[in-house]
Amino acid sequence: MVLVPDARDVAPRLVTGAFILNSGLEMLRADEATVETVHGMAATAYPFLRQLPAERFTRLLACSEVAVGGVLLAPFVPTRLAGLALTGFSGGLVGLYLRLPGMRRSGSLRPTPEGMALAKDAWMLGIGLGFLTAPCRRRAAASRARRAAARRHHGRCHCHCPCHFH
Repeated sequence: MVLVPDARDVAPRLVTGAFILNSGLEMLRADEATVETVHGMAATAYPFLRQLPAERFTRLLACSEVAVGGVLLAPFVPTRLAGLALTGFSGGLVGLYLRLPGMRRSGSLRPTPEGMALAKDAWMLGIGLGFLTAPCRRRAAASRARRAAARRHHGRCHCHCPCHFH
């Protein structure tokens, strides 16, 4: 059984997914200067990334963006799973914003003009966290089925089972 996203989740999944997918596709065609800039920023925020060659890192980032965008756009992927992917991805981007010098005003979370492009990733983190709180539709369906079965049982039960001792 394929569950499609709830109507309330469709718009944020479409918009966020399309945005991230486009970013990934653009990154796959990045020129050498962009590759070096992206890798340099990431390595400044996350020093362990210096071990990866710039070209390889940028390609991995681009493929990650394509994957996360695709997961968000695929209607058969449960919203909570899409939220997990989006939260992980955008959490890394928010970490980049928080760690890079010059992105925030001194002693504040407020962005500088240079940090505005990265500060917007906080919206994606919020959307991802919201998706993580989406109800688990399989559990809800199972719970509804149990309640319906109990109602049918109560209507014809003449035993002394616990269902009669409300």
